[in-house]
Amino acid sequence: MSRIRGKDTRPEMKLRRHLHALGFRYSLHAGGLPGKPDLCLRKWRTLIFVHGCFWHRHEGCKLAGMPKSNVEFWKEKFRRTLERDKVNLHKLRALGWRVIIVWECELDERLASLPEEIKSGAQV
Repeated sequence: MSRIRGKDTRPEMKLRRHLHALGFRYSLHAGGLPGKPDLCLRKWRTLIFVHGCFWHRHEGCKLAGMPKSNVEFWKEKFRRTLERDKVNLHKLRALGWRVIIVWECELDERLASLPEEIKSGAQV
C-alpha cells in the first residue's frame, strides 16, 4: 500500500490539465482545509475532490470491489475512510465552501460539464 499515491494520481492530473487549459486557476491540496481537497478554486469558493472508486467505495461501481483476503481489515479501513469523508464534507460546507466530488470512473464523462458546474455553483 505504500506505493499507492494520494496526490498527483492519473485522474487528478487529467482533471488538472483540462481545467488549466480552459483558464481555471487553482491551488493544490489546500493544507489548511479538512480533507486536503485535490483542487481549490478560491475565485468560485469551490473545492474538488477526485475520489478513487476503490478507496472511497463508489457505490455500484465495478472498480469498488472488496479484496478477497483479510476482509475484516478492509471493511474497517473502508468504514473509517467513508466516515472521514463524511465529516470533512460537513466541515467544508460549514465553512462556506462548495464541494464537488468527481469519481475516477466518471471523470471522462464529467470533463465537459465540470467548468459550467464550477461557475454555476452547482452542488454535487
